[in-house]
Amino acid sequence: MPFIELETNLPASRIPAGLEKRLCAATAAILDKPEDRVSITLRPGMTLLMNGSTEPCVQLLVSSIGVVGTAEQNRSHSSGFFEFLTKELALDQDRIIIRFFPLEPWQIGKKGTVMTFL
Repeated sequence: MPFIELETNLPASRIPAGLEKRLCAATAAILDKPEDRVSITLRPGMTLLMNGSTEPCVQLLVSSIGVVGTAEQNRSHSSGFFEFLTKELALDQDRIIIRFFPLEPWQIGKKGTVMTFL
């Protein structure tokens, strides 16, 4: 159950229409998870400073169970997300940062319980 949060200082008007759906499909492919399990949050218009600059940038937070817990996994995932984001948002790689957060099933509540019991 991946959770993707895209935070950017790009205004909402510069976010391509349908980005959330394409990001969902890309995430499912990159993380090898079912698309209907992916949760996407887009936060445009944020105040962000990266590398000492307020030029357009993106911070992507990727949280999931079982697929973001090692450097080897995240190197591969990072490559896929960078390819997607540079193409979709026309940003250089040095204006994008990704943070990976491994989750345990007991940390996600769903249907009145936690994923451990589903």
